[in-house]
Amino acid sequence: MLYYLFTYLDEKFDLTGAGVFQYISFRAGMATLISLLITITFGKTLIRMLQKKQVGESIRDLGLAGQMEKKGTPTMGGLIIIAAIIVPTLLFAKLDNIYIILLLVTTVGLGLIGFLDDYIKVFRKNKEGLAGKFKVVGQVAIGLFVGAVLVFHDDVKVREFSEVPVEQVTQGTQTEPAFEDVRSTMTTVPFVKDNEFDYSKILPFDIDWVNVTLYILIVIVIVTAVSNGANITDGIDGLAAGTSAIIGLTLAIFAYISGNAIFSDYLNVMFIPNSGELVIFCAAFVGACVGFLWYNAFPAQVFMGDTGSLSLGGVIAVLAIVLRKELLIPLMCGIFVIENMSVILQVSYFKYTRKKYGEGRRIFKMSPLHHHYQKMEIPEAKIVTRFWIVGILLAILTLATLKLR
Repeated sequence: MLYYLFTYLDEKFDLTGAGVFQYISFRAGMATLISLLITITFGKTLIRMLQKKQVGESIRDLGLAGQMEKKGTPTMGGLIIIAAIIVPTLLFAKLDNIYIILLLVTTVGLGLIGFLDDYIKVFRKNKEGLAGKFKVVGQVAIGLFVGAVLVFHDDVKVREFSEVPVEQVTQGTQTEPAFEDVRSTMTTVPFVKDNEFDYSKILPFDIDWVNVTLYILIVIVIVTAVSNGANITDGIDGLAAGTSAIIGLTLAIFAYISGNAIFSDYLNVMFIPNSGELVIFCAAFVGACVGFLWYNAFPAQVFMGDTGSLSLGGVIAVLAIVLRKELLIPLMCGIFVIENMSVILQVSYFKYTRKKYGEGRRIFKMSPLHHHYQKMEIPEAKIVTRFWIVGILLAILTLATLKLR
């Protein structure tokens, strides 16, 4: 909203300094600042409100060090994360940008699903929370909406270049690049020179509705998987928020490059018109995650709950899809992937050995993986810090794919 206000003031009254709102870098910086201020300033108020309403976490005794001391710690802190993402985005982003609208809907939609889950757990005293099938239906609905918008909306385009002959005045011909902004299901393939691939080429026949359905299904799977991955990762103080901040910063860099014609051309990255505006959203996202750590770092004063974790994971997934970098998710979101895989492997191996040997055996002392290290009596703060370090290394490798081909 402030973008439109100061643009009007600059055009109407030539207001000194108002033109600075035209710069993405300035608006991104302000979005980060406001996001941090919201989480740090109002976080304490939210914690007190949750404590007053006795919105405390119910803890299952898993025999982990320091676990029972967390009983009664306020949950549903994801509300402040969502507020710290939405408010700066509304203030500093262009609200007619389809990508911004898409991310706001994703944030609110998945936040609502998580809120219902937390509400049932806390106020209805049902430890199971929202039934799994309803949670999946909600995630699928969000994925369906995102996929449909990316396929059918007129403003969702990528720039395709071609070499066309141009007559020279003096002699012969020369070629210069010509481009066209087109709707496409193109994506980026890492580590290869010709790094663009169209999902419509997966199937051997060219039928529009089949290709569209396939693409939307892929989007649904990615949104559901990454949001659940973030949810599983949110098991110890500061892990999900810190990891999400690292991923969000990585995506902000990709958004800036993909939305800038000069940088995208230099780095041979797919240019996505109007995607640069996502830098403001990413900045608010990172600010919200970092600000939340003020109260969520060990020992946590508040937990984000499913309200926060589902929303963070879904936002990361949609950002990656919009920027055509979803094939980098296994690397960029490696922490989420490892946490997810540790659960899948543990459960699968347990069932297999129980069927074969009559008793279930385990690969890890406990899953998800962070609990395995807790069982090894490694301090919780050290586990989180090491996971962050791994997350930073993965982010660097992800950014290196811009040149490693």
